[in-house]
Amino acid sequence: MIRATASDWPTLAEIDSLATAGDGARRDSIRHWCESGVVLMAQGPSTPDGPSSPLGYAVLEYTFFEQGFITLLMTAPNARRRGVGAQLLRAAETTCTTPKLFTSTNASNHPMRRLLSHAGWQQTGILHGLDEGDPELFYLCPRTRPVNGCSLTGTSATFQA
Repeated sequence: MIRATASDWPTLAEIDSLATAGDGARRDSIRHWCESGVVLMAQGPSTPDGPSSPLGYAVLEYTFFEQGFITLLMTAPNARRRGVGAQLLRAAETTCTTPKLFTSTNASNHPMRRLLSHAGWQQTGILHGLDEGDPELFYLCPRTRPVNGCSLTGTSATFQA
């Protein structure tokens, strides 16, 4: 797992289903995320011909109530159901610098919901009105991360002297 650079955005756009369908706003977002250094990228092994193509990417930002938030997780069509999504979730978890890490997905996105369920993420909320007839489901990462001498577990806190 590596952090994508500004020069990686065109290859990431090639594996993104919205970008390849001609969504210019998504292409602009991918470029912005790569330039901002918030993209974690999964790659296959290098070959004698050079580096391999990306297998997927995750965007990890801190704009959701100042907590970590996976804004987007995308796997290449040829890499789906091969553990790439789980690797990206784990990379975001270990990279996240805040006590909590969240993500969201549409209720209709069954592959992402299965991935989150298998990884132990807990559904924490629902928001209606973003996409008509397809509510957004919010999830919390199950990991516990000590911050400033505190260990947060569920809704209780353990303070260390």
